Amino acid sequence: MTDRLGALKLFVRVARAGSFSRAGRELGLSQPSVSRVIAALEQEVGAGLLTRTTRALTLTEAGADYLARVEPILAALEEADYAARGTGELRGVLRVALSSSFAVREAIPRLPAFMALHPALRIELLMSDQYQDLVSAGADVALRFGALPDSSATARRLCAFERVLVASPAYLARAGAPRVPDDLAGHAVIAGPSGVHWHFERDGRALSVRVEGQLGISINEGAVAAAVAGLGITSTAILGCRAELESGALTRVLEGWRMAPVDLHAVFPAGRAAKPAARALAAHLATGLAGLADAPAAG
Repeated sequence: MTDRLGALKLFVRVARAGSFSRAGRELGLSQPSVSRVIAALEQEVGAGLLTRTTRALTLTEAGADYLARVEPILAALEEADYAARGTGELRGVLRVALSSSFAVREAIPRLPAFMALHPALRIELLMSDQYQDLVSAGADVALRFGALPDSSATARRLCAFERVLVASPAYLARAGAPRVPDDLAGHAVIAGPSGVHWHFERDGRALSVRVEGQLGISINEGAVAAAVAGLGITSTAILGCRAELESGALTRVLEGWRMAPVDLHAVFPAGRAAKPAARALAAHLATGLAGLADAPAAG
């Protein structure tokens, strides 16, 4: 029973990693050992679960169906173990997909307290500034900012953060500070590669300004660094520039005009119950970030 359960867990990791060697590294097993376990599982199941080529490892049709059926079972077993312990202790591996900026600035500094409570839990941070699909990344939870695309995944809104406009004191001394959103047309603006609309509200009056500056940057850390360097005005959630505002490297612009807040969601894979550890980490971060939030979490 234990060997079969271990084989199922290994199969899931191989399927998500797309590699025997990568799954082996994650679990401390050699590539030949992983291959033998999966081959034995396929023999016991009576069907090929994976297609092996020199370039890729992919699921067969039977393997994809098997994965979809096995993952909810493993999640239910983990939930049952957690409930049976009755201690609140979390074990196993928790894989978290999140942006590099949020990880470094806010999530990692809040991990020590959480990990001290759960010493038997291993956390793997899948840090990327590109959108990460939970299934292909093998993530148990993703922490995502902004509006969520239509999806069958389950999401919990943790909190929302004020969006601000910022620039360096040197830039503002050189170019002057805009007084109303329309003044942005005469300023250097750091926005997305193809330009964006910035929306403002004040005293019931709404304005939308299209900005397309000389410098387009696709990720927050780059835009904030460019603003610190005096290259212009950029827009970011307060979390993305909090340290720079506190140090004086950046100054807020158009403070009297409110921009729509940025939601932070914990997104869980579709088709199975969220891991207890994933739910617990989401709650821990929501509590830790509450003091910085612009609006309370719903529910």
